[in-house]
Amino acid sequence: MATPATDPFEIEVFRHLFASVAEEMGVTVQRSAHSPNIKERRDHSCAVFDADGRMIAQAAHIPVHLGSMPASVSAALETYEGKPPTPGDVLIVNDPYLGGTHLPDITTVSPVFVGSERQPTHWGWVATRAHHADVGGLAPGSMPPSTELYHEGLIIPPLKLVDAGTLDEQLVEIICRNVRTPEERRGDLEAQLASHRVGEARLAEFARRYGAEPLRERAAALLSYSERLARVRLRVVPDGTYSFTDYLDDDGAGGPPIPIKVTIQARSGRLRFDFTGTGPAAAGALNAPQAVTRSAVIYVARCLMGDDVPANDGATAPLEVIVPAGTVLNPPRPHAVAAGNVETSQRVVDVLWGALADALPDVAPAASQGTMNNLIIGGIDPRHDRAFTYYETIAGGAGAGPQVSGADAVQVAMTNTLNTPVEAMELAYPLAARRYEIRRGSGGNGRHRGGDGVIREIETLVPSVVTIVTERRLRRPWGAAGGASGASGINRGTVDGNERELPGKAALELAAGDVIRIETPGGGGWGASGGPDQPA
Repeated sequence: MATPATDPFEIEVFRHLFASVAEEMGVTVQRSAHSPNIKERRDHSCAVFDADGRMIAQAAHIPVHLGSMPASVSAALETYEGKPPTPGDVLIVNDPYLGGTHLPDITTVSPVFVGSERQPTHWGWVATRAHHADVGGLAPGSMPPSTELYHEGLIIPPLKLVDAGTLDEQLVEIICRNVRTPEERRGDLEAQLASHRVGEARLAEFARRYGAEPLRERAAALLSYSERLARVRLRVVPDGTYSFTDYLDDDGAGGPPIPIKVTIQARSGRLRFDFTGTGPAAAGALNAPQAVTRSAVIYVARCLMGDDVPANDGATAPLEVIVPAGTVLNPPRPHAVAAGNVETSQRVVDVLWGALADALPDVAPAASQGTMNNLIIGGIDPRHDRAFTYYETIAGGAGAGPQVSGADAVQVAMTNTLNTPVEAMELAYPLAARRYEIRRGSGGNGRHRGGDGVIREIETLVPSVVTIVTERRLRRPWGAAGGASGASGINRGTVDGNERELPGKAALELAAGDVIRIETPGGGGWGASGGPDQPA
């Protein structure tokens, strides 16, 4: 007779039950948020954890957020120093060196209590991570061409934002006084807090329905099941050793390209990822905290497992990640990290697929655009006489695979956000969209073509500060199995009627009427041309 730990029907029911909590939390954040970055682009993620801080379930949100979130939750839990949490607590943290990604991503964590108000029982935790469009620092958007973490904005160690139900207004005021858009920040924080109330209430409801201990047993069974299934699915990788090296365009401060190397050892459903040989920590902001590197590994491993494997800590148990200290993938504090989360994580994914191409030639795709094409514009909006910060990651081409051509104009790999609709952008900011179209012909040729990138051209209607953080401007996304590379990206600015090409990382001031244009990379093609769906 099947037990809760082995009954596949029960496991599947509770898998979706726990995931529904995270999904409902995500809807609450999105609908309650003030900033277009969260409300329109959905740059946020939610997850559910057990009492020991193990992730039980997550929503279908952003890979780079979710893969690194357990480390932030662990850092937050350490603030209790072995003491039990209090009902009504909410912790806050954004420190990239404590499981964070970069400073704009603010994580909130709260304990979940079940049972009666007189005798509540601590059952687990819920967490939300949201990208705040500005957290201070040298430039609007908090992603400047920085050379140390302190340039990038306010650093928040694990602290109690809410203590036993009482909001720490002084902490909120400190946060708001250090940012350019305080009303928006307060509103987005309130949206995160609202999501915690929803998550806590929903888990408490499930505990009443099924019993707290049976619910705990189902969570543990789900973790065990995920680990068993993950080990089986990862046996698709033949035993052996596979390596690959790719490069970042530069170090973010005008320096040379930085190599990222991985060696993957596959043994009976376990994968060991060793990044020895990766270049040293960057002078600029391309450094990726170790939690970000691990999240990229988890993303690719999840692609190999299949989406029927529950996304939780059990599924990551067969993965070992080795990242030498002092490298661009495990930098020492206080190296700048703003671009590591958005750009370097994408290159890690490219490197992983490059290594797996030898092991799984019928599975591994060509390189996708390999960048998030970060565009940040800030200034003073005369309509309200207050600061604004527009932040966008711009879609590009997906790499083609052995079975299919790459998609055009999509967010790829470590980001899972939407675009900001033109109407929403023009309503919220003193900006005007001049072009927004597919960049035809930018995908690499091959038996299966790489996806095309996009062209996004924006006019600043007021004097503005613009920051561009992009990759794949010097090195094209590579093709696979004989496919051609995708086109590299191009950044352009039109100032006083004169157009000029801009570097991959740039900060500049634009006057009213100036234009910025981002042409994003295409994906690499797969297979030599001349196949059945790609004439030579």
